[in-house]
Amino acid sequence: MRPSIICICKHISPVQTKTRFIILMHPKEYKKERNGTGHMTKLQLENSEIIVGIDFTNNNRVNEILNEEKSSSFLLYPGKDNFNLSTRKGPEINSCMGNNPYLFLLDGTWPCARKMLKLSKNLQKLKRVSFDNKIKSKFILKQQPASLCLSTIESVYTVLNLLKEGDLEDCETRDFLIPFEKMIEYQLDYILDPNNKNSRLTANREIMPKTMYKINPQRSIVFEQEA
Repeated sequence: MRPSIICICKHISPVQTKTRFIILMHPKEYKKERNGTGHMTKLQLENSEIIVGIDFTNNNRVNEILNEEKSSSFLLYPGKDNFNLSTRKGPEINSCMGNNPYLFLLDGTWPCARKMLKLSKNLQKLKRVSFDNKIKSKFILKQQPASLCLSTIESVYTVLNLLKEGDLEDCETRDFLIPFEKMIEYQLDYILDPNNKNSRLTANREIMPKTMYKINPQRSIVFEQEA
């Protein structure tokens, strides 16, 4: 969905996982977000699918997955009482999640994700898993509620590495974020190009990541001019 000159398809290298990732994507993300990392995550995961919606209570595909007798389904969502992958050892993770779990992810802005969960009664019943985020998001071109909030592809990358530590996964994740990093690289090159008539830089400036939605929800990036 991007111009060929900045297409990231050549950087896609799908990995096969035991876990099936179900990306529940908000319609706004699906239709309007050309740089959405949910689509990118789907391309990087062979064992995954995207389901679009807001209220999944009566969604046939979601309920089909949840009603499978041998499936173990979980929702990746932050919270204090969740099963924390970062603090559990391998046997505990195996015991809780099983060998071939389904992991649901909410893909959209944080306000949209909260609304999706609030409306979807079937998702509210799922066991939730989370992790302790020790890295800052590289998605500096998009607002996050806080610096430690991650994009969808960064969250999946973190989860895969934790599942590998718990012996639930054995996939190679070294190149998993390359498409995402290339997208950011292309965008920054475009913005910083002095020959670009739409360039926002006219002096020595530094790109500063946004950290809060409420400060200025219309802006996705800030430029700070040096004195």
